[in-house]
Amino acid sequence: MIKSLNIHPNQELIRACQRNDRKAQMMLYKNYYKAMYHTANRILENPVEAEDVMQEAFIDAFQKISQLSDEQSFGAWLKRIVINKALDVIKREKTIQTYREMMQHEIFTEAEFDDQEPDLQYQLREVQLAMQNIPDQYRIVLSLHLFEGMDYEEMGQILNLEYNNVKTKYSRARRRLIGEIQRLQNQQGKKEVWHVEN
Repeated sequence: MIKSLNIHPNQELIRACQRNDRKAQMMLYKNYYKAMYHTANRILENPVEAEDVMQEAFIDAFQKISQLSDEQSFGAWLKRIVINKALDVIKREKTIQTYREMMQHEIFTEAEFDDQEPDLQYQLREVQLAMQNIPDQYRIVLSLHLFEGMDYEEMGQILNLEYNNVKTKYSRARRRLIGEIQRLQNQQGKKEVWHVEN
């Protein structure tokens, strides 16, 4: 997750970037490039393509930064550009790898791990394996909602879908993921009840 920056220096950097100040562009890049890379890589599951998407997103952002108002969040605006570019890669290539690395250090803090059952690591591996076996469209909506923190309206804007369509697709994605986890558990002779966030 992008760490919040002091608003005044950040606004000054944005204004400097709007004047095409290279030093300010480099400072904004250093502040955000890691978070943007991880966002792209969670969708693409390809470090090389994620790096390319991240670089292209920054180029686009600096070219269009005059459109950004002081009240807008640069990080959220940039993340939207990154996600759109990552989805464009998927559409072009018609392929998507699995979300093997679900950034569990971002999903679960160290404190949360202390409160979980001892087999949490195993459960996460089950989720990762199940994510490999569900359709691309479902992996994308699960990632955007669960890991990028987007609501249905934001996902609709990114995916060019109506609110109700996004809600329906996410509901189906949850059912598919839970069903796949349970199928894998049945193969291993385990029985657990799984819930995924609404």
